Amino acid sequence: MNNLLYQVDDRPPLVTTVLLAAQHMLAALGGIIAVPLVLGAVLKLPADQIVALVNAALLGSGVVTIIQCKGVGPVGIRLPCVMGTSFGFVGAAITIGFEHGVPGILGCSLAGSVIMIVGSFFMPQIRKLFPHTVTAVVVTMIGLSLIPVAIDWAAGGKGSPAYGAPVNLGIALFVLVLVIGLVQFGRGIISAAAVVIGMSIGYAGCMAFGLVDFSSVRQAAVFALPQPLHYGMTFPISGIFAMSLAYVVTIVETTGTFMALGTATNTKMRGKLLCRGVLCDGVGSAFTSILGSPAVSTFAQNVGVISLTGVASRHVVALTGVFLALAGLFPVLGALVVTIPQPVLGGAGLMMFAMILAAGVQMLAKVEHNKRNGLIIAVSLGCGLAVTGRPELLSKLPAIVNEIFGSGITTGAIVAVVLNLVLPGRETEASDDEAEEEVPQPMLVKHLGAA
Repeated sequence: MNNLLYQVDDRPPLVTTVLLAAQHMLAALGGIIAVPLVLGAVLKLPADQIVALVNAALLGSGVVTIIQCKGVGPVGIRLPCVMGTSFGFVGAAITIGFEHGVPGILGCSLAGSVIMIVGSFFMPQIRKLFPHTVTAVVVTMIGLSLIPVAIDWAAGGKGSPAYGAPVNLGIALFVLVLVIGLVQFGRGIISAAAVVIGMSIGYAGCMAFGLVDFSSVRQAAVFALPQPLHYGMTFPISGIFAMSLAYVVTIVETTGTFMALGTATNTKMRGKLLCRGVLCDGVGSAFTSILGSPAVSTFAQNVGVISLTGVASRHVVALTGVFLALAGLFPVLGALVVTIPQPVLGGAGLMMFAMILAAGVQMLAKVEHNKRNGLIIAVSLGCGLAVTGRPELLSKLPAIVNEIFGSGITTGAIVAVVLNLVLPGRETEASDDEAEEEVPQPMLVKHLGAA
């Protein structure tokens, strides 16, 4: 059983809640704004349209995060989930955008969300495809897939001319050591808010040396109202098919993320719980499409924040949703957070993402040691890492293959599920009435129980 500082339904003191919510926002913000920025750059959209996409993405992510954490009727998993725009939809969105523009992207996102909404009602059946061995592989693959992202941040940002510069690596290392020290030796709020404190000190140091660029803050509007259906919508059949396929792939990834979240929060991930979570992903994507934003999904990187800090309160992450929504309404706030140098994010991110990997490794250690399970683990992790490390591997294959297997997490999950089904001695998932195996927490988090 994981030793948590705050359980799922706990309400930390107000100041503590604000700090911890800001911590989740810092971990998610870069990913949320990256998708509209990439789409805008590739499709060569005017600056005002890119800004509108970013604002809608922040506002939509915030609102759906609140619903996912708090729940509205049957919608929302009621666990600490941060929602944000997903790169899983970028390939389909770019293809649609070249031919049909932003209206086509939004219309196909809205139509495709029906796949996720309908699919959510089959989550009890899908859950049976994820016994302990498969779940362990998926959680491990999530960690392995996220770590290269943190490495790119630490080096200064992928494609940056200063990539790997000693100053970037030094900043990242400083923040990493600081976060480790705060988690290991801090007490109470100091330990729980280690990420935001470490990043704040790193940010202050970068400011002192003139390494922070405030140009985006000066250019950002102070206040901006959302403009639902501002672009209009079109519904090309080919685009709807492509986007629907992206939603199917996202269901697999989201299921894996929820499994990792269940491990981090001591929650038995029943099929009905998955149904509420995936339903929120689908309804939320329909809402954000109308709002003028790309589709959203559950962010895996924030599971790392929970694993690192031992704070599993859904009320903390609901406040993160409020912060994201405010950043969408007050673009200047989001622009200020974006000024955080990438090496600062990388130092903290490496720690957070590695915690997910550590949880996955511990889950793998509890898998029964036999030839069958060894094959499933080896082949699925190998295939997932092949796609993660060499994405150009699929460049000569049909687009539909790239769409399905372009993510290492999805590839690893699909291979693990298929091998578990076809190899003799199939492992089955326990029924919802049976308790799941307990998963040990990495030592850094165990320390928090005594904080």
